Amino acid sequence: MKAEVKGFFDDATNTISYVVKDPSGSACAIIDSVLDFDYASGRTDTRSADAVIAYVEQEGLKVEWLLESHVHADHLSAAPYLQERVGGKIGIGAQIVAVQDTFGKVFNEGTEFQRDGSQFDQLFQEGDSFQIGQLRGDVLHTPGHTPACMTYVISDAAFVGDTLFMPDFGTARCDFPGGSSDVLFESVQKILSLPEETRIFVGHDYKAPGRDEFAWETTVGEQKAANIHVGEGRSKGEFVKMRDERDATLAMPKLIIPSLQVNMRAGQMPPADEQGDVFLKVPVNKI
Repeated sequence: MKAEVKGFFDDATNTISYVVKDPSGSACAIIDSVLDFDYASGRTDTRSADAVIAYVEQEGLKVEWLLESHVHADHLSAAPYLQERVGGKIGIGAQIVAVQDTFGKVFNEGTEFQRDGSQFDQLFQEGDSFQIGQLRGDVLHTPGHTPACMTYVISDAAFVGDTLFMPDFGTARCDFPGGSSDVLFESVQKILSLPEETRIFVGHDYKAPGRDEFAWETTVGEQKAANIHVGEGRSKGEFVKMRDERDATLAMPKLIIPSLQVNMRAGQMPPADEQGDVFLKVPVNKI
């Protein structure tokens, strides 16, 4: 049974969110949703999530899962907003606890911030499976970009988050806390060991030089043959050297500070103060 997939491209963050549907019924999952955020004004907006909701309602779908491929550093998750309006359980990899421990310290969150993943409804381990109606989803732990990165293999489709990009753009950066180019290479090999016809859906696209259109669907076979970082049998040594040198030149994502604080809480804002106001912290010289 082939999963039905609808992608939603967010221009502000180059993120693709997905609705994955069971073709034999109305069950679906939403993967890597986006809450719009203007850093300059500190204001949120729900237009990206509302577009997903409109599609779900128009198609008469029942949301069973709100899946996060990892704790994103470049956009805020809209999972709580979506859950309130269309339902679904929020799931992420079990290694979220390592991410929470690291960034709980970075943002000086104190003991009131739980570092046990309890903000999420489901913590997935390698080898776990889940259902979207009659569709089976299998979970691969694919760290390297972050410790908690997961790939969700749903029927014939693999949702790889930031681990792989389109073949002409390569792979994810590995210089965030807990990242590792050595580990990422092994995670990529795990993905590339799937059947060659497996459809791969990436978490971002930046329109590589020479390409006119944004794209987010490829295959395992295409990645193995043409990925500029890991294709054509490139060795781990070659990849690690390239990735580490490239990462040293990259600036931090512009929304990394708010994104980490919100996403490690399953998309919830930090607790409000006594006046009901919410604040985000900016750690100095910590990231």
